[in-house]
Amino acid sequence: MRVDLFDFELDKDLIAKEPVNPRDTSKLLDLLDEKEIKDRHFYDLPDILQEGDVLVFNDTKVIPARLYGKRGEAEVEVTLYHPESGQTWWAFVKNSKRLHINDVISFYTAEIPAEQSQFQAKVLEKDNEDGVLLEFLCSVDDLGKLLEQYGLMPLPPYIKRDKPGTGLWNKYNDKENYQTVYAKYEGAVAAPTAGLHFTDNVLKRLEEKGITKVFLTLHVGAGTFLPVKTEDTKDHKMHAEYGIITPQACDIINQAKKQGRRIIAVGTTSVRLLESAADNTGTLHPFQGETSIFITPGYKFKMIDAIITNFHLPKSTLFMLICAIAGTERMKKAYQHAIEQKYRFYSYGDSSILKCVNKI
Repeated sequence: MRVDLFDFELDKDLIAKEPVNPRDTSKLLDLLDEKEIKDRHFYDLPDILQEGDVLVFNDTKVIPARLYGKRGEAEVEVTLYHPESGQTWWAFVKNSKRLHINDVISFYTAEIPAEQSQFQAKVLEKDNEDGVLLEFLCSVDDLGKLLEQYGLMPLPPYIKRDKPGTGLWNKYNDKENYQTVYAKYEGAVAAPTAGLHFTDNVLKRLEEKGITKVFLTLHVGAGTFLPVKTEDTKDHKMHAEYGIITPQACDIINQAKKQGRRIIAVGTTSVRLLESAADNTGTLHPFQGETSIFITPGYKFKMIDAIITNFHLPKSTLFMLICAIAGTERMKKAYQHAIEQKYRFYSYGDSSILKCVNKI
């Protein structure tokens, strides 16, 4: 399938640099009715959903996986995206051409210069497609603490922030903003952004409405931000992400499906994990492992009836996935409506709810 089928024009002014406050005052594009587009706000969600609906959340927690460092005089920006073992991680590195095998990078903060750093990593491997394999020169136990001290939230590349100690680098509260209110299990290096709109108040109202909440875990990787550089979708490589679905979560979802209740995924990450763990009869099975599922139009969904999701980049795997869910022409028209109505796009942007029209 040609990648340029999923292209569209977007004014850069519509790319959100920070979320609205409160979170649930963001706009919500309602596409549950296949013939109509409705403009709402996210706090309307409990009124839109039906008693008995099941919302499936991704409770992964983002770690501060963006690091700034130096190798000699060379500056590098490191975004961790996939653990190889306890102390070794694959990373995307800006200025990676300045790095060589066995080079040591010293990371720094606004308060701790690289020359005084106690946090270092050695370059083990370089790969044009997968980035740089780093070995952190500390114990596994210390790595988490040092990431908390030295790391920043791994915002996507279209959200610009100053380097530590320069400009207005600490103006934004990203450590809180780029985390869902229900985040639980550390391991993600990108937020499941569809969940960023939920507040304690919205969750309470959903419970009062009789809507069931189910949690699974998919540790989102920074590969989710990578553009599709191939001309055809069949040539694109998806990066693997680690996920878990418990037997208890499976029981709730499978029972709900038997009862004819709607399964509504919160975010593309929830969809990808559900579809990875479902069989062709539409039964969900416990899951623990990696998935690199790539969903494009023509796919028949086994598990979901709808999805809550943000607005995605042109020619991205995420836009392809929602086109597979709701139809490419439907989504192009919806995105054009969102652009005309000045919806805010991407990770810190507004939300939408889509009906799944392509099911088994």
